[in-house]
Amino acid sequence: MKGLFIVFHGFSAHSGISKKIFAQCEALRRSGAKIALCHLEIGPDGTQRRLAGDEVIRTFGSGFCAKVLKRVSYADITGYIRREGVEFLYIRHDLNANPLLVAWLRRVHRLGVRIALEIPTYPYDAEFRETGLKEQCQLQVDRLFRRSLAREVDRIVTFSDDEEIFGQKTIRISNGIDFDAVPLKTELHDITREVRLLALANIHPWHGFDRVIEGLKDYYAGPHDRVVRLRIVGDGMPGLIGGYARSIEAYGLGEYVEITGPRSGAALDSQFAWCDMGVASLARHRNGIESLKSLKNREYAARGIPFVYSERDSDFDGMPYVLKAPADDTPLDITALLGWLDTADRTPAHIRTTIEGRLSWERQMQKVMTEMKFQTP
Repeated sequence: MKGLFIVFHGFSAHSGISKKIFAQCEALRRSGAKIALCHLEIGPDGTQRRLAGDEVIRTFGSGFCAKVLKRVSYADITGYIRREGVEFLYIRHDLNANPLLVAWLRRVHRLGVRIALEIPTYPYDAEFRETGLKEQCQLQVDRLFRRSLAREVDRIVTFSDDEEIFGQKTIRISNGIDFDAVPLKTELHDITREVRLLALANIHPWHGFDRVIEGLKDYYAGPHDRVVRLRIVGDGMPGLIGGYARSIEAYGLGEYVEITGPRSGAALDSQFAWCDMGVASLARHRNGIESLKSLKNREYAARGIPFVYSERDSDFDGMPYVLKAPADDTPLDITALLGWLDTADRTPAHIRTTIEGRLSWERQMQKVMTEMKFQTP
């Protein structure tokens, strides 16, 4: 079975989303499907191209016209589908529902191609609260056409618990892990005198890292028996990260809190090796999400690291290496966190075994193929 995995953007070395997409494609291939990844690329000279696998199927040029064309022109993908006999599309929704995309999907559907549309986060409207005019306009167009878009696909793939989105039936899966690509933590640090927290993300308000900073302010303002350090690793909204930096300075936490910027490869692995506990999302309530199966929860568990989050995640709620924070804007209670960590399951190999079989990307993508009525060897 030939398929095409379509994303409407490019990739970066330190992006967890990029790693996820590569892992999903590889999982489909391991299941026996012949999958090409269709994506955008910007060359050193600014030239924008669309590729399917290693083949350049459209060169858009550079400048404003190229930016518009890559968003509204899909004939090159249709040509590839016809030429290669593609039977199945897996499309990552980029909040880009529009009349041209709807019309294109209708044409592709008439070719007999089955279509799955992944919506990475749902609901997502609240994610636009802090965005500019361009993004607000994009959201308004998406609102107008997303139900029409949903009618032109066979299923919507979601990481939420929703059985239906925009009037279309869903395939509910979890974010998965490519265990071959995620090294297990090998050493446990002595936490009787110092505890190291790692907050890793493409940083947005819903990650709630300000709650940890506020919690450390309260912790160091009172009696405390050990040092607690926090590293915030990643990039994201400059204003938000700048606000974190100002709070750290104002609270006198410079000795204990560090913002490092993004890391990848061995440099990223060293951050996981350094930490005693991971900080996942602490403020999904800010964009109206109560239940989520986040990538970061799974990466911490795959590496064998206990972690804290505030949303509901049916794959991890109740696990002995998970601390649940309240889903509100109160400072993270660092003293309570330390007391919990002292008795928590910190054995890396044991933490990993709890997810090794059920949360592999192969298992998750096989659910998609089965529900889309494709049987792979």
